[in-house]
Order: sequence, then C-alpha cells, then structure tokens
Amino acid sequence: MEKEFMTLEGLQRTKERLEYLKTVKRLEVASKLAEARSYGDLSENSEYDIARDEQASVEKEIFELENKLKSVEIIDNKKINTNKVGVGCKVTIVNVKTNQTLEYTIVGDTDSDPMNGRISNASPIGAGLMDKKVGDTASIKTPMGIVEYKITKIK
Repeated sequence: MEKEFMTLEGLQRTKERLEYLKTVKRLEVASKLAEARSYGDLSENSEYDIARDEQASVEKEIFELENKLKSVEIIDNKKINTNKVGVGCKVTIVNVKTNQTLEYTIVGDTDSDPMNGRISNASPIGAGLMDKKVGDTASIKTPMGIVEYKITKIK
C-alpha cells in the first residue's frame, strides 16, 4: 500500500468528509432510494437508477477515504530533510529556457492546491522534482512538452 502524505489539516478534512459521508450522505441516499422504490416498477424507474448510482458513488468515496486513512503519514515540518526534494519541502525552481522562477511546496494529494503553490508529490512537476538536490536539473513532461527546471533552493 502506497503512503498517503497529509498535513494535520488535510487529515482533519479527510476525517470530517468521511464522517459526513457515513452519517449524513448515506441517510440522504437511503431516503432517496426508499422514495424511488415507492414509485413502483423499478425496471423503468429513473429516480431509482439515479439514487443507486449516487449510492455507489458515496460508497466508493467512503472506501477510498478509509483506505487513505489506513496508509496516512503526517508531514512533520520538524523532520523534513532539506538536502533533497521531498514531501513537505518548499522548493524554488527556475525554468532553464525562460528563466522564470517558481516556488512550490511539495505536499500529498489531499493538501494539493496548485493555485496557491502547493503541488502533489504525484503531480508531473512534483514527481519530477522528488529526490533532486540544489543544482540538479529536472526534465518534466508537461502538456507543452518537456520543460527543464533547475533547483535553486530547498527549505
């Protein structure tokens, strides 16, 4: 089982979402199913089909969140190794071709927020930077082709 990296905030959000799905959403879906069954013939009952699809979606998300929580590793800022890029590091990179400087914090999927500089270790850029050191260059496949980034700082 692959580790799921999270901050304490990400862990709390995940637990809250799981609790909501189990206690509120399941009951809502069960109520929709009961109402749809009351309409009679299930073979031509679109409300029933929709409710069953929603039930499957909720149960799938519950399963996925429970599995995430089984393999969670909390990102401890005090234990982050800044000798190489890893989860929890803030890394400054420069696009070799355009000289544009970017700064990202590498986080797990749950805490990912690219618009605010928090990218997942599983994203193309995050994965391409993992285990690299200051001075290393990473060739990263992007929708616009291969982009070379030089690592200038890790903190």
